[in-house]
Amino acid sequence: MEPDRIYMDNAATTRTAPEVVEAMLPYFTDRYAEASSQFSHTPGILAKEGLDQARETLANKLHAASDEIVFTSGGTESNNLALKGTFLAFRGKKKRIITSRIEHNSVLQSCQWLEKEGAQVDAIGVDSEGFLDLNRLKDSIATDTFLVSIQHGNQEVGSVQDIRAIASLCNEKGVLFHVDASLGFTHFDLLLDDIRIDLLTLSAHKIHGPKGVGALFVRKGTPLVKTSHGGYHEFDMRAGTENVSGIVGFGRAVELARPEQADTLRKLQKALMDGLVRRIEGVRINGPADLSRRLPNNVNVSFDFIEGESVVLHLDMKGISVITGSACFSRSLEPSHVMMALGFSHERAHGSIRYTVSRYNRLEEVERVVDASREVVLALRKISPLVKKE
Repeated sequence: MEPDRIYMDNAATTRTAPEVVEAMLPYFTDRYAEASSQFSHTPGILAKEGLDQARETLANKLHAASDEIVFTSGGTESNNLALKGTFLAFRGKKKRIITSRIEHNSVLQSCQWLEKEGAQVDAIGVDSEGFLDLNRLKDSIATDTFLVSIQHGNQEVGSVQDIRAIASLCNEKGVLFHVDASLGFTHFDLLLDDIRIDLLTLSAHKIHGPKGVGALFVRKGTPLVKTSHGGYHEFDMRAGTENVSGIVGFGRAVELARPEQADTLRKLQKALMDGLVRRIEGVRINGPADLSRRLPNNVNVSFDFIEGESVVLHLDMKGISVITGSACFSRSLEPSHVMMALGFSHERAHGSIRYTVSRYNRLEEVERVVDASREVVLALRKISPLVKKE
């Protein structure tokens, strides 16, 4: 990237921390053996030690047992394993799964596949800020429900669900509870000895770790059938040679996460949201107005009378990276399913921009982004056919 580029698309992926890269390097050069070779030679033992240490780090962070952490290739694989693996475990006994309409596509498309296999999927709607109605959820759980899958924090508008209340409800009803916590992990405490979550999805590259590695917490006793076959890796839950260097990097990224980093993100978030609203007319906040119920790095707004993709492209030319929920940036050519689920019009969805900050952003960058956004919005409105001319 250009030295002065401002990257604010951190919900998509984050910069890998230098300390993470440093921790990974020996596993490319000196400790490159397979961890499964631990029974054959010393290099395999060294690789296994790195893998075990990372597993212990994640387990400690979650207040879980080490053998409840299954490493995967990322959040998408973890979600697929959680949904399909539980479906296979309950096949012929229970067939209903409950999720929300604003989940990540890896959950929603897994549900579509499950429907073809005989599952019944109930995708619950949300309110205009992206929150589930817990009464609706409670009423939806039937005797043939085997799993409730609800994300922790939303990838687009940042709404953070009341996971504790949902976990309590699922426990009361006797159904499994899966949480995609890819975006909330390390920003919030998810202590699994305190909250009854059965399956929890994590992703390294959302927290300044490497791409291509994630994890699925599987509480002991949770019925789950493996969906990839080959070797007996990861407690025979996921076949395939472990990405040891990536797993080591994941562990280091978790070690580097500090509670005060969320406070820093909150300050950047508030400054960015306040600046956009104060300095630009016709701005609408998408998602929770109460920032305590929102992911600490997320700001999503819609600019009236202009298309989101135009804003993104013009900001990119100014050295600022953000993203839009507009259809033109989607391979499906459909506007964001999250925006539509919140009840927004196509126009509002098309005009939405998501800014997501990280601990590498600075307050002076936020000020520059607000200034640049104002310049772009005003320039685009001058040529917009949607704006009434005097």
